[in-house]
Amino acid sequence: MKLALLRHAVTDWNLEKRVQGRIDKPLSDLGRQQIQQLSVPPEIRTYRWFCSPLRRAIQTAELLNLDAVNIEAALIEMSWGDWEGEILKPLRKRLGDEMRINESRGLDFCPPGGESPRQVQARLQTWLRKIASQEQDTAAVVHKGIIRCIYALARDWDMCGESPIDFAWDALHQFELSADGKLLDSYQSIPLLKT
Repeated sequence: MKLALLRHAVTDWNLEKRVQGRIDKPLSDLGRQQIQQLSVPPEIRTYRWFCSPLRRAIQTAELLNLDAVNIEAALIEMSWGDWEGEILKPLRKRLGDEMRINESRGLDFCPPGGESPRQVQARLQTWLRKIASQEQDTAAVVHKGIIRCIYALARDWDMCGESPIDFAWDALHQFELSADGKLLDSYQSIPLLKT
């Protein structure tokens, strides 16, 4: 079965390059304007839809006029703990080697008081098994961290160093799931349509 993921539209904190994590910021005016000019391709619109419980994802789903969207707690963004609200570049400068070592851990990178990508993958795998058992193509409005963690599972990426691809954050990211909920080595970027 297919799994298509869409990142929410931009917030003011995205524009400021702040780490949002679980901070529940709404979409910015720019984000609302941009998403209202786009639509989901008809074949993916028919998928069963889920959404992160955070406001920015819910607003994106609403502005795309998606029907019967199910809120799913497992799709919440990775917790960045003490670093939520920080801007990464100054944070990296301030923490120096401590940050470089932490980021070099890839899947085991973990902000103080937050969660690692490996922990995010663990909670996502329970949801993946559940949706696979229902054998229906599925889509969700989620977060950058969720898409990266799913990609890492599908492509066996350890999340060390730069991403192997340049994600288009205004596109759908489609994967394939086996009947037991395992991600197959498959990835496709599907552009949203201009309205």
